[in-house]
Amino acid sequence: MNLSHLYNFKINKANTFVEKKNMGKKNVIQKATLHLHELCTVIGERRVGGIGNRKATSYVEKVLKELGWETESTSLQVIDWESEGASLTCLGDEFEVFSSPYSLGCAVSGQLVAVDSMEQLEKTNFRDKILLLHGNITTEQIAPKNFPFWNPEEHQRLVAQLENGNPLALICATGHNAAIAGGTYPFPLFEDGDFHIPSVYMKDIDGVKLLSCVGKTVDLISHAKRIPETAFNLIARNNQQLKDRLVISAHIDTKINTPGAIDNGTGVTILLLLAELLRERNNNLPIELAFFNGEDYYATPGQILYLQQNEGRLGDIRLNINIDGAGYKEGLTCFSPFDLPANLATVLQEVLTESPELVEGLPWYQGDHSLFLQNGCPAIAVSSQWFIEHMESQEITHTPKDNLDVVNFERVAECALGIASFIGKIEAIPKG
Repeated sequence: MNLSHLYNFKINKANTFVEKKNMGKKNVIQKATLHLHELCTVIGERRVGGIGNRKATSYVEKVLKELGWETESTSLQVIDWESEGASLTCLGDEFEVFSSPYSLGCAVSGQLVAVDSMEQLEKTNFRDKILLLHGNITTEQIAPKNFPFWNPEEHQRLVAQLENGNPLALICATGHNAAIAGGTYPFPLFEDGDFHIPSVYMKDIDGVKLLSCVGKTVDLISHAKRIPETAFNLIARNNQQLKDRLVISAHIDTKINTPGAIDNGTGVTILLLLAELLRERNNNLPIELAFFNGEDYYATPGQILYLQQNEGRLGDIRLNINIDGAGYKEGLTCFSPFDLPANLATVLQEVLTESPELVEGLPWYQGDHSLFLQNGCPAIAVSSQWFIEHMESQEITHTPKDNLDVVNFERVAECALGIASFIGKIEAIPKG
């Protein structure tokens, strides 16, 4: 073969490789589109305890079984919740209020009392009265009573003071807090099925207007109810070896009243794409796909169940890759490493170098990778660079705006392909 023919042969071979890679990516994009359409349009809202949540876990399990993965589905006893609205009146004036998610309903009349600080709350008698919380005391969402992963002492103190004070009901005037409550305005100060004081929430600006009713009788109705239900945690494995396994996770649930495209339909979709991309690989590296049910639910039942099932075995996990918020229409995909051993950190940098659409991201902790980090497991949190950089100002997650209009399907496919490439590079690397 002369030099000219050799040159043309190499060029043609390179072009064929690029064409196959592009064809592969197009196929992955198409499958990503199908999965996301099913999860976010056909099924839609996937609140824990709701029928959409059960449909989603059934859909995911069906896909995994068709791809040859061994699946384990475990039931969770949870609370579904419904509200037909709420109303608040004072001397004929109406104020817009919303039932707090998972709150008990009520129909009460009583004197309105208002507090804006913990110090004022501790000095106020609000027994058998309707209590308005506003100002500094409502700047951040209160951790659920029994939430095991984050429960500040000041939140516990607030809840205890309210329960001991025994008000008829709570009215919570709130603003924005995207870092904790997502893009919802106003946000519910309480979202807790273990907290039994009925509550509603309203915009902070309406709370200012309501202050004129302090000392007067107000009428509050919240048509809310709790419903005992069942949900499912879903785990898939390529084999039964647990030692040195790689756990790739995403939460399947959504907040109430959102189709949850970015949070977290894209994460679930990426796991399904990986289930197909990885099924023909050898099984030298045990892989576990964890579809957690409860990240956006007050009691995180799926995460707690997983920790219980793996008690004493969390040290067997080589690495967690958690996907949450990936595939946003703006910006790139970011991989945020936490406590990676040197060999895995080197491999990650190789993947990022080879894939310009993937970048190293800033550290963030508002996701399921935190439960692995808290138990000594290294992790990589995968999300959208735009979201991580705008976490405290974005107005999309936890709202109806989080639909397929904000998804870049190509970014979803690139994310799955990047993780698959990372896994391919570490299959032969021993732990440590």
